[in-house]
Amino acid sequence: MGLTRAATGAGAAAVLQPVGIDGAERVVALAGNPNVGKSTLFNALTGLRQHTGNWPGKTVAVAQGRCQWNGRSYTLVDLPGTYSLLAHSAEEEVARDFLCFGGAQGAVVVCDATCLERNLNLVFQTLELEPRTVVCVNLLDEAARKHITVDLEALSAYLGVPVVGSSAGREEGLEDLMEALDHLLDGKEPPKPRPVCYPPQVEFAAASLKPLLESRLQGKLPVRWAALRLLEGDPTLPSSLARQIGWDPEEDQELQAALTGARELLAHSGITDLSDQLAASLVHAAHQAAQEALPQGVAAAGGERLDRLLTARATGIPAMLLLLAAVLWLTIEGANYPSQMLSDGLFWIQDRLTDLFVWLNAPEWLHGALVLGVYRVLAWVISVMLPPMAIFFPLFTLLEDFGYLPRVAFLLDHAFQKAKACGKQALTM
Repeated sequence: MGLTRAATGAGAAAVLQPVGIDGAERVVALAGNPNVGKSTLFNALTGLRQHTGNWPGKTVAVAQGRCQWNGRSYTLVDLPGTYSLLAHSAEEEVARDFLCFGGAQGAVVVCDATCLERNLNLVFQTLELEPRTVVCVNLLDEAARKHITVDLEALSAYLGVPVVGSSAGREEGLEDLMEALDHLLDGKEPPKPRPVCYPPQVEFAAASLKPLLESRLQGKLPVRWAALRLLEGDPTLPSSLARQIGWDPEEDQELQAALTGARELLAHSGITDLSDQLAASLVHAAHQAAQEALPQGVAAAGGERLDRLLTARATGIPAMLLLLAAVLWLTIEGANYPSQMLSDGLFWIQDRLTDLFVWLNAPEWLHGALVLGVYRVLAWVISVMLPPMAIFFPLFTLLEDFGYLPRVAFLLDHAFQKAKACGKQALTM
C-alpha cells in the first residue's frame, strides 16, 4: 500500500491517542537537527493531520500524527529539533526522554545531505539509545545542486542500520523510508549498529557499573548509555529515572559509591572533563562515518579548519566573542548608516507627497491619514527593519550555502552549554 491520501489523510489521523498508550500502533520517533526538513517530512507522511501538545512538565511542543503503510498504523512523533541528546536544554531533554521512556518502537533520524557530518553526531547518539533506527538523508536535491553525492549504501554498511535518501519537499523517497522502517520493525532481532569508540579508560569505568545497573534498569534502558550519562553527571537523568521507572540513582548509596570510585579512576588516568571526552569521541565517529559516505574532498577541509578554530581552547572563546560582537555592532550601529540614507530618501518622498496634496487642495484629514499616518509609519518601519534584514539574510544564506552556518550554530551551542546557556538561542537573537 502506498502513501496515498487515504493512507495519510483525515481517516488516518481521525483519533489520536496519547503516545505509547495504543499498543496496536507502531510508535516511531522522528528526530533531527534544526532545519534539516524534519517537519516537512513529518507533514508529508502524516498528510498535515497532526496533534500538537507540550511534553508533560515542559513548554516544548511535540507533534504526533498517523499514517498507514502495508496495512499497519504508525504514530509518528515529531521531536523538537536538537543538535544532541545530552540534555543541555529543554528540547534535548524532551527528545532524550521520549526515546528513553516514550514507548517508541523505533526511530527515524533525519539528516541534511549538504552537511552530513554535523548531523551524524545526533545519529550516533540516537543509535546508542535505539538500535531500531532508520537514517533518512534528506535534501538530496539541494546536495545535487551543490555537486555533493552521498553513498547511502556505504553509509548504511558503516553504521549497521538502514539508510535511505529523500527530498521531502518534493515528496521523493517517502515510500523507501516507510518500506525500510516497516522491514526494520518486522525483524525479530534489532540491528547491531556500530558503537562509538570512547577512550579505554572511559569504557572500563562504564563497564564497572554494568553489574549494578543491569538489575536496576531491568532492560528498560541500554546499560552502557546509562552508565556513561551517570558518570558524566547528567543533572536531569536521575529525576527522569525516578519519575519513569521508580528508581532514583541519587538515593542509591551503592551506586553512588561505585560512581565515586569510577570517577576517581578516570581522574587518576588524566580524564578530568568526561563531557569533553565523550563529545570528542562523538565528533570523531561522525567524521569517520562522513568519510565513508562522501567522496574524497567533499568533506571540506575548510569546514574542518573552522571546527579547529572555533573549538580550540586558545581561539574558541575569542572567536565566539568576536562573532557576537560583530553581530551586535551590525545590529546596533552598522545598520544605522544605510538606515539613515533610506530614511532621508523616504522622507524626501513624504515632503513631495505633502506638496502634491497641497497643490490638489486635498482635505487636511486626508493628508493626515494617508501621508502622515500610513506612509510615515511605513517609512519608519522600512528604514529601521530593512537594512539589518538586507545585511543578515544574504550573509546567513551565503554561510548556509557553504555549509558554515550549521557548524557555527552547533559550535556556538557547545560553547554556550559550557556556560549553562543556549547558543542556538543566542545565535537566533
